[in-house]
Amino acid sequence: MPASLSARRARFRAVLQGPDCRHPASVFDPLSARIAEDLGFELGMVAGSTASLAVLGAPDLVVLTLSELAEQVRRMARASALPLLVDADHGYGNALSVMRTVQELEGAGAAGLTIEDTALPAPFGGQGGAALLPLEEGLGKLRAAMAARQDPSLVIAARTGAFALEPEAAALARVRAYSEAGADAVFLTGITRLEPLRAVRDATALPVLGFFGALDAAALGALGVRVALQGHQPMLAAIGAVRDTLAALRAGTPPPR
Repeated sequence: MPASLSARRARFRAVLQGPDCRHPASVFDPLSARIAEDLGFELGMVAGSTASLAVLGAPDLVVLTLSELAEQVRRMARASALPLLVDADHGYGNALSVMRTVQELEGAGAAGLTIEDTALPAPFGGQGGAALLPLEEGLGKLRAAMAARQDPSLVIAARTGAFALEPEAAALARVRAYSEAGADAVFLTGITRLEPLRAVRDATALPVLGFFGALDAAALGALGVRVALQGHQPMLAAIGAVRDTLAALRAGTPPPR
């Protein structure tokens, strides 16, 4: 294990063990990772949606393959020392697939990754909308992820959208179960108020990560949130700038001299 990768993972763990909530940079390619590092971001987030756009030029329909994601992470880790938290979706299949996912992303240089309990891809004939795996299947995937890692400093976060899909009591039961199974952190979506986070704080002492809308970072930090995403504005801005520039050139606007 190159010392530089262990050092990046140690830096990520220092964020998780600290007292404050940090906003990661949404990064999607080597150049964006280098820019985020130069600007002093403590952490970069590689989302499935932005990775799909960067690699395939397509929306996040769970058609990006593990090898494509791992290769993109490898390029980013080679170009920058920014610790990368990677959205590993559902682990690209069952528990055995999750083990392969962890091996590939660890080898690519990820500092941490999330494994979620959403039923992906959506089954044929479904009624639409997200659905969760049974809790025991989610636990099986999490345990497989932890068994597969070689570097114990690699962060494995259990991700769940249960707060948007189940009653709060059921969602909290998932948080407790993933905590007791040995996850390093929990990554939560579907929470836009502080009250559920107070209940999460009572359910687990693990660091909390996730997307919490416009909630104040200081208030989030007081409730154990250590990483709060702010969305993926950098890629949207980059797409807009490229389109506007090409449109101007196509329309005959001369480039600056």
